[in-house]
Amino acid sequence: MADHYDVIIIGTGAGGGTLAHRLAPSGKKLLVLERGGYLPREPENWDSKEVFGKERYVTTDQWIDKNGERFRPHAQYYVGGNTKFYGAILFRLRERDFEEVRHYGGISPAWPIGYADMEPYYAEAERLYLVHGEAGEDHTEPWRAAPFPYPAVSHEPRIQQLHDDFVKTGHHPFHLPVGVDLNESDPEAGRCVRCDRFDGFPCLTDGKADAHVLCIRPALEHDNVTLETHAKVVRLETGGSGRSVSRVVVDRRGVEDAYTADLVVVSCGAAESPALLLRSADDRHPNGLANSSDAVGRNYMAHINSGVIAISQTPNDTKFQKTLGVNDYYWGAPDSELPLGHIQMLGKSDRNILRAGAPWFAPGVALDYMAKHALDFWLTTEDLPYPDNRITVDRQGTIHLSKTFHNEEPHRRLLAKLKGLLGHLGASERMIPRWSVLDQRIPLAGIAHQCGTVRFGHDPRSSVLDVNCKAHDLDNLYVVDTSFFPSSSAVNPALTAMANALRVGDHLLERLGARVAAEEVAAR
Repeated sequence: MADHYDVIIIGTGAGGGTLAHRLAPSGKKLLVLERGGYLPREPENWDSKEVFGKERYVTTDQWIDKNGERFRPHAQYYVGGNTKFYGAILFRLRERDFEEVRHYGGISPAWPIGYADMEPYYAEAERLYLVHGEAGEDHTEPWRAAPFPYPAVSHEPRIQQLHDDFVKTGHHPFHLPVGVDLNESDPEAGRCVRCDRFDGFPCLTDGKADAHVLCIRPALEHDNVTLETHAKVVRLETGGSGRSVSRVVVDRRGVEDAYTADLVVVSCGAAESPALLLRSADDRHPNGLANSSDAVGRNYMAHINSGVIAISQTPNDTKFQKTLGVNDYYWGAPDSELPLGHIQMLGKSDRNILRAGAPWFAPGVALDYMAKHALDFWLTTEDLPYPDNRITVDRQGTIHLSKTFHNEEPHRRLLAKLKGLLGHLGASERMIPRWSVLDQRIPLAGIAHQCGTVRFGHDPRSSVLDVNCKAHDLDNLYVVDTSFFPSSSAVNPALTAMANALRVGDHLLERLGARVAAEEVAAR
């Protein structure tokens, strides 16, 4: 049995990494457990054939879908979690996203807290994660008490033309809120080199705002913080009363070890967190830990996403393409009273990225032409919580993901809206071969925006966590990642996970009697 800790945090991504950063100055003894290791820094980090074609950094784990078919989830297990690979688009949820919203496929439920409760933590998360943006451009954005901490990342010429064409068609394009270490007025002041290896790639220069670089690395400067890598938590054990976690059991490359702490925080992601709770079933918790509501693993959401490749009539020489978004259809359209979703740019595709989504017989010359002329869009429609969309585990501990989409009509409409605009945006659908990646739905394995499987709420009968993200059933167990979402909205979830980690962090500091100490250290 290893030393006893004040807090154990399981996971180092947007939730766990941010929480570790929040608690580190408190002086309390923290143990951070990460199932993976540090991502290798190597030329292959920026090699699209390795990253996308060979899936060099994707887990080799297999999950099982509702039909019993095995598939490989697009998950990466490294220090920093999936933030090592994400596109770093850091949106606040819209103010109405916290309320009940009617959709084509059903109802998006209200949250137990409101936007005003999150606003100061959104602001703090934006500062921590170096978010660049321009307040007032996005007509759906919620109110904010202060401007973005950093100026918007400028559009390159072809994307500026795209912006202007959107405006001509009556739309309201805006600069995406990007988390990046970039100073366009003084290139020496930032790490970002404004390349085309940002979205989906790890960053060799540490220019991307990820949880490893901005949270775990500075947290480890504190002597009271310990990080253990290659330490996969396999189960949580409870004590005599069953009301608290007494041991955190770890598999360290085949060797079992265990740790204890006053407080235990699960931050493994919206599939792995419920899976851990379900694997931790015991005599007192036969349906899984914290699962008296039978809600653990249920209401899995992952957004309805599509990648769209439009072929520009002129070459697209853009490097850093992920700077423009459109929310004109977020809450509906003239022909739709109900929400459709969100449009943003993807990172710039190349021949190898396109090859990963094209049939084997696609000629290389066509892929080269497409890559040089491609305008790459990402479309997101809100996914809705349904209890039968769920994570379960079998006797071997393998994750089963049962998922049926229920809100596809607005996504079809959103795709049609964008396709109808292509001619006005200097792009064409006519030149795209039938086998191309135009309008490709992201499959079940695409889990980047997963959420909702350990939802928070006031009622222990229908939720797993209380408003502070503490399990209703246990006194010392918390879940701090995107699992807590009651609804998914239609914007990227990462900033909300980060802001919530800061919010829960303040609660934990108060519970530990360490709030003043942390503030004093931070002020020095």
